[in-house]
Amino acid sequence: MASMAIGNFLRQRKKFVWLGVLGLAVLLTVGMVIRTRSGEARYLTAEVRQGDITATVQATGTINPLTTVPVGSYVSGTVKYIFADFNTRVQAGQVLAQLDPAIYQAQVIQARGNLANAQANVGNLEASIAVAQAVIQTNQANLEKSKAAVEYTRINTQRIANLAGQGILSRDQADQTKSSLDQANAQVRASQAQLNQSVAQLNQTKAQLAQSKAQVQTMTGALRQSETNLRYATIISPINGTIVARNVDVGQSVAASLQAPVVFSIAQDLKRMQVYAKVDESDTGSIKIGTLATFQVDAFPNERFQGRVSAIRLNATMVQNVVTYDTVIDFENPEEKLLPGQTAYVTIPIGHCADCVKIPNAALRFTPEMPRTQLQQLYEKYRIPSEATRPHIGGTQVVWVVGKDKKLKPMAVKVGITDYSYTEMQKGDLKHGDALVTGEELAQGSRSQGTFPGNQRVGGRR
Repeated sequence: MASMAIGNFLRQRKKFVWLGVLGLAVLLTVGMVIRTRSGEARYLTAEVRQGDITATVQATGTINPLTTVPVGSYVSGTVKYIFADFNTRVQAGQVLAQLDPAIYQAQVIQARGNLANAQANVGNLEASIAVAQAVIQTNQANLEKSKAAVEYTRINTQRIANLAGQGILSRDQADQTKSSLDQANAQVRASQAQLNQSVAQLNQTKAQLAQSKAQVQTMTGALRQSETNLRYATIISPINGTIVARNVDVGQSVAASLQAPVVFSIAQDLKRMQVYAKVDESDTGSIKIGTLATFQVDAFPNERFQGRVSAIRLNATMVQNVVTYDTVIDFENPEEKLLPGQTAYVTIPIGHCADCVKIPNAALRFTPEMPRTQLQQLYEKYRIPSEATRPHIGGTQVVWVVGKDKKLKPMAVKVGITDYSYTEMQKGDLKHGDALVTGEELAQGSRSQGTFPGNQRVGGRR
């Protein structure tokens, strides 16, 4: 009965209901038109807060072992055996691989033969020197004998000549005696020549001996080189560590013609590692050696690891006109959870402010959309210093508040460190709870954050 009564009531007053709905629609439309034509802007604001700010530098890096030693092959050859693989823990002096040693064994045998031949030649020449020295002694004796014969013949010749002059002996005997003296003198000269020849022969043999001894040294060096090459055919670990890379397989040929090819890479200690973080050049001046840093890796997204900055390397890297420096962060890896090559997302604190006034960074980026002359008039009216209207000069910037007359009012503040959401206020008249303008919403529904003077845009329409 009640529903029927309501239905009868609506049917009787249907005309009035429709008129009411139409009137409400007209009022809404007129209100929207009036609001649209008013041209007034509504401002987006954020509150100033009180609290702590920690400024950080964020970078991406790579985890690396503290020391990585590439193990190469000094000689060429074919890999015959491999005794270590990835992740194998090795000790210094442990055999990692073996190249086919056949050719180097043959070279050792040949070098030993050459050395033995040179040593035998030295022995022969030393014996020849002994023979030459004996010949010299014989020739010296012959020379002395010849000299003695000459002396006797000279005296006898003088005596015969005296007797011949007295007529006791014939002239023919005197001539024969003189001829014997000449022959004796000739024998002395011949003995002297033989002695000189034997001395020259000795000197020649000594020179040959010196040459042979030099050949022995050469052959000794060749033998040692061949033995060294044979040892190099066995590739051993130079340090204690873990193999992180193996670049050869059994049967593969290794060519060491110009440089030693890397066969294995060994990380010395995976319990102590480093992060090489690529830090932008603008942040390097704020990072201090010894600063405690934190980082995360994709393998353990819910864990945060700690390390300490140990160095900022001087070798700059430029990629697409962006200059970065490697910042080295040392950390302990006792459980060896972190692996070489993993990507690390590094956070390095560079400053901290406790219980300070925090300005929203959006408020620092805001400049209202108005003509430049009008902006300058506002700056002059509220005595805003010129350095505050230009970014990055002295740390002074401009923030905007809405005055009691609903109009924007600029304020100059000096800022300090930032955590990318809030910035420390070092000097200014702001306090906790103050509302700062971060954007403006025009009647048409658009939002704007404006630009800095000088065509340096730090905000924009969204």
